[in-house]
Amino acid sequence: MDNSIKKRWISLYVENQVGVLSKISGLFSGKSYNLDSLTVGTTEDPTVSRMTIATVSDDETFEQIKKQLNRMVEVIKVIDFTDVFVRMKEILYVKVKKCTRDDKAELFQIADTFKARVIDYGKDSLLLEFVQTATKNDAVVKLLKEEFKNIEVVRGGSVGIESISMMER
Repeated sequence: MDNSIKKRWISLYVENQVGVLSKISGLFSGKSYNLDSLTVGTTEDPTVSRMTIATVSDDETFEQIKKQLNRMVEVIKVIDFTDVFVRMKEILYVKVKKCTRDDKAELFQIADTFKARVIDYGKDSLLLEFVQTATKNDAVVKLLKEEFKNIEVVRGGSVGIESISMMER
């Protein structure tokens, strides 16, 4: 068994009830598991929510996490995305403040290159929206931090679904 520490993904179907998110996140903090990202939203069935969880762990710890999640009454289904082809995206907003005219021109080029949208625009600021993989968003944030001094970053966490074709993340 490969026991290297790496990023792993789980998707959960859970009952859409008050306190379920708290119980799930409490499981991670109570066992000192690293919760890297957690995104949750209602599914096509309003009584069911779907969570996408990213964690960094070894194989043994990851198996324990899945077992403990499966034991929870509110958890309907646990899907391990480790060996599955998945479509996964994350939303990222970046507000760049105190821009010059040249800065704005560069930001429009960056937006075009990364297929981002400029969703708000002010006299000396720009708000960009990126919907892409977390890895690409990491690269965008790194680039913008190097190029611009005054940025504000908000990330929504990844959501994923099993791919129909054999494409991966």
